[in-house]
Amino acid sequence: MTDPLRLGIAGLGTVGTGVVKIVQTHADMLAARTGRPVTISAVSARSRNKDRGVDLSGYAWEDDPVALAGRDDVDVLVELMGGTDGPARAATRAAIARGKHVVTANKAMLAVHGQGLAEEAEAAGVALRFEAAVAGGIPVVKALSESLSANRITRVMGVMNGTCNYILTRMEASGLPYGKVFKEAADLGYLEADPQLDVGGIDAGHKLALLASIAFGTQVDFDNVHLEGIDRITIEDITRAGDMGYRIKLLGVAQMSEARGLEQRMTPCLVPRKSPLGQLRNATNMVVIDGDSCGQIVLRGAGAGEGPTASAVMADVLDIARGLILPVFGQPARTLKAVPPAAASAPAAWYLRLSLLDKPGALARIATVLGDEGLSIDRMRQYGRHGEAAPVLIVTHKGTRDALDHAMAKFDATGVLSAAPVAIRIEEV
Repeated sequence: MTDPLRLGIAGLGTVGTGVVKIVQTHADMLAARTGRPVTISAVSARSRNKDRGVDLSGYAWEDDPVALAGRDDVDVLVELMGGTDGPARAATRAAIARGKHVVTANKAMLAVHGQGLAEEAEAAGVALRFEAAVAGGIPVVKALSESLSANRITRVMGVMNGTCNYILTRMEASGLPYGKVFKEAADLGYLEADPQLDVGGIDAGHKLALLASIAFGTQVDFDNVHLEGIDRITIEDITRAGDMGYRIKLLGVAQMSEARGLEQRMTPCLVPRKSPLGQLRNATNMVVIDGDSCGQIVLRGAGAGEGPTASAVMADVLDIARGLILPVFGQPARTLKAVPPAAASAPAAWYLRLSLLDKPGALARIATVLGDEGLSIDRMRQYGRHGEAAPVLIVTHKGTRDALDHAMAKFDATGVLSAAPVAIRIEEV
């Protein structure tokens, strides 16, 4: 019988224990599908005594994950600790230096250090796989790097943080404000220890930077991902956008333009209510890929949780068991391009929510400012007065963000606004 593929698991949280369960429950199936047994030799975590609901008695224990990475009976380090630096990066580098493969779910580490780690892994002839780092159980990394590798990718976009999608859809369904739904999400355990990683778009921004690298053959560039969170989205925005046929999503978009460079943004956007992204509810993730030959591919599924993420980890492990060793980001790391960030985002239609004072010609003054900046009005809706002001919604034709910013800077001078305007990009899907 072929020698087993021996795993060392660093990190025994939700995902780590999920991996142990799969190896223990499906041992015969894994061996049948790869032609060799997949076993666990040793594990490492912060506490030995915690009850994790799985039997770990048959595995060696290492307090130090770097020591785990160096064990002679470990062929693959499964890194599930998290963290940009510290033990996760040290153990990953130690494993690569010893000629061992690495499977990780650590999007933050790869978003910051991915280029260097990829070069080290490829020089050592070992795999560095990270399907579980992006969109949980959705096989988007494999789709981009393998199934769609003959395509010139024109755009990658998606909802990549289930917590944010839960908050926004819950606000719409319940009519509750952001603060109350945020607390609900925290009570349900949906938020990271640092909630800003979720609601500030940082977590999803890490994922977008990794997908952009594969899609466009570029070095990972998280520093130039434009981030805006959802904490300023109000129930009024959600309701009014719905009136105009849209839903608000924290949407990641990456696209390459010879004229503008690499555009990467993780921001609240409006999408058509009837589109696949518009119909996405609760904590589900969705990634949409546009290719020149394949057209548009839509991938939808659970973006987090024990089962889906452990499934993605094991998909990488099984590829290694089969002997499939591919470049980390879909092509040799030394060939990945360092490209300039986009100087400006692609033109788009914009949603504007304004509160206009009851003055003659108020709307005409706003329309004039927009027109002076090259922005024309596609649709408009006015609501009944609230005190001295009336809410007005405007959807513009396509225009640049610079033009919109210039127009909004001039709105104050019109003397017809009772509150600061709200502007949200409308993304074509």
